[in-house]
Amino acid sequence: MALVDGADPAFVRDVLAGMALPQKAVPARWLYDEAGSHLFEDLTRLPEYYPTRTETAILAACAADLATQVGPGRAVVEFGSGSSTKTPLVLDAISPAAYVPIDISGDFLRASAAALAAARPGLPVHPVKADFLQPVALPSAVEGLPKLGFFPGSTIGNFGPRAATDLLRSMAATLGEGAQLLIGMDLIKDEAALVAAYDDAAGVTARFNRNLLQRINREAGGTIPVAQFRHEARWNDTQARIEMHLVAECALSFTIAGQSFAMGAGDSIHTENSHKFSLRSAALLLMAGGWQIRTRWLDADALFAIMLADRASANFAP
Repeated sequence: MALVDGADPAFVRDVLAGMALPQKAVPARWLYDEAGSHLFEDLTRLPEYYPTRTETAILAACAADLATQVGPGRAVVEFGSGSSTKTPLVLDAISPAAYVPIDISGDFLRASAAALAAARPGLPVHPVKADFLQPVALPSAVEGLPKLGFFPGSTIGNFGPRAATDLLRSMAATLGEGAQLLIGMDLIKDEAALVAAYDDAAGVTARFNRNLLQRINREAGGTIPVAQFRHEARWNDTQARIEMHLVAECALSFTIAGQSFAMGAGDSIHTENSHKFSLRSAALLLMAGGWQIRTRWLDADALFAIMLADRASANFAP
């Protein structure tokens, strides 16, 4: 397997494995290189993309209640680099002892952590470059502190039920006994509103999606004709999820890391799922992952929910 210098071997392995499937697919986490992370920040500000502004408004409205529920002095451990809006709302609300952002994209992680540290010179900031799909060793500086995990944006919806359950259990292992988790979860709603949020009129989401192909070409020696793919968002009602695909406009062939691939017109590469939840399914998922809901907050239109959950104790009941 021919690798470009500096390429992440795990990225290349995942791409090659996914492109060999009958329905080609690449795990959504690889959308977030530095360029992809910046494009995602751009799309969160689009009028069609309701989740970010709705979640931000909920956090602002529930700040006082959140402070009461969480208390001061916790280490906030964010799974994914913090945004410029949501993370400060949490930090300002609860008076944390430290902030630990975890992200797989090192450049974006360092930039966002540096900006946040500069804005809050009294807050210890300990960025950790890691894949948070597995338990992460936190810095020794926060070892003795109670933890609040923060996982906004309904990113949990990018994972299927089994993977989401495993991730929540991994978070519980990372955060330890007595931990709490503050998590955003997007709710099921009108199909047209859902599709529009993932296929905006300005084409930012399309650029975000196609950036994955550019990353494959750049980091895995790919020859994918990026211009011959179109972005498509689909609502899968059976699975209660939005799917993002890159659809071949015509029959084409290309190589990745020296391996040859072909696609017919209309064939697609499945790049992301975004599962949507009912309040019941959200609670069930959290319980399966080792968390018990303490409090939840919703916007007035019930578009989005923020859950505060406690790490559950072992339950031996049948």
